Amino acid sequence: MRIGIIGGGQLGRMLALAGYPLGLRFTFLDPSVDACGTQVGEHIVGAYDDPKKLRELAKQVDVITYEFENVPVDTLQAIAQRQQIFPPISALATSQDRLLEKNLFRKLGIATPEFKAVDSLADLQAAVDSLGTPGILKTRRLGYDGRGQYRLRRNQDVAAAWQALSGVPLIYEAFVPFTREVSMIGVRSSTGETAFYPLTENTHKNGVLHLSVAPFKNTTLQKQAEQYLTKLFKQFNYVGVLTVEFFVLRGQLIANEMAPRVHNSGHWTIEGAKTSQFENHLRAICGLPLGSTAVQGQVVMLNFVGDIPTAKQALQLSNLHFHDYGKQPRPGRKVGHATVVADSVKTRDAAVKAMLKLLPNSNTKGSKAQKK
Repeated sequence: MRIGIIGGGQLGRMLALAGYPLGLRFTFLDPSVDACGTQVGEHIVGAYDDPKKLRELAKQVDVITYEFENVPVDTLQAIAQRQQIFPPISALATSQDRLLEKNLFRKLGIATPEFKAVDSLADLQAAVDSLGTPGILKTRRLGYDGRGQYRLRRNQDVAAAWQALSGVPLIYEAFVPFTREVSMIGVRSSTGETAFYPLTENTHKNGVLHLSVAPFKNTTLQKQAEQYLTKLFKQFNYVGVLTVEFFVLRGQLIANEMAPRVHNSGHWTIEGAKTSQFENHLRAICGLPLGSTAVQGQVVMLNFVGDIPTAKQALQLSNLHFHDYGKQPRPGRKVGHATVVADSVKTRDAAVKAMLKLLPNSNTKGSKAQKK
């Protein structure tokens, strides 16, 4: 069976690596001639919105998936009659617009930050007057890893925020004074089978994921997160991996965003779970039985952003799994990650300290900036 993947980045690369043992083969559509995913699959060089290239991909494969949210929905709809596409295009379209996403969460009874649509300076002033400060002005579309955002700390920031982001549809969100950030990764197959990974606690720096620790054990929040994802599965007749990021506030989950794809906060599952998110995504879209999501110890994943140590440096640490994406380092770019699976929290935390020494000027505090 051949899988088409729109996007040839590290997520696509890890999908292919997970799929080869299952006898699956892969073709990527990506405009970059040196996309890292193409190291492990066939490559169609072309823009994501090129109808001819998309038709070429559809002809070569048995099912199509994607590895990032900003795939043009219109172009996918144009080939949906020719080929199966998972996750559903409706879920992708919703995730691409923060206002649609937040409204859907509210409709399904999933708690969110307070928010207001903003289309003018007057709208922004009214939103700030209503929701107060601090708050965050965000573009409704095409924002990720902290991009397309402006934090307002006081009423006097309204003019500067509008000047920075005006010209596109916006949304203003009240800041959530959360105690931690967590994510839930679930998977639903084309046969209707579902499975959930344990909640993962995440730390961010400059709006980009820095550390993920699993499992985050809280029976009440685990149950609540699974109920929320189940509602989303039903809403979209979902197939594939779905991730929802949450703030934890006074013992409750507040939904921040959803991602209809495999997710950075689930990289730990490659070594830390019996079946990785990547393998389960492929099982789901191919109609295969899902694998166990059980954790195999105390796990921590560290992102390498902007730069990456050499394999020789990293592998001096015992029990460390090193992933170099084969991407040219540059500021803000995710170029690799490392994972440690430990037999105790104490051993895991010691591993975190050792891992952070691989990075210049690293710390474990991260940033509590409210991202997309």
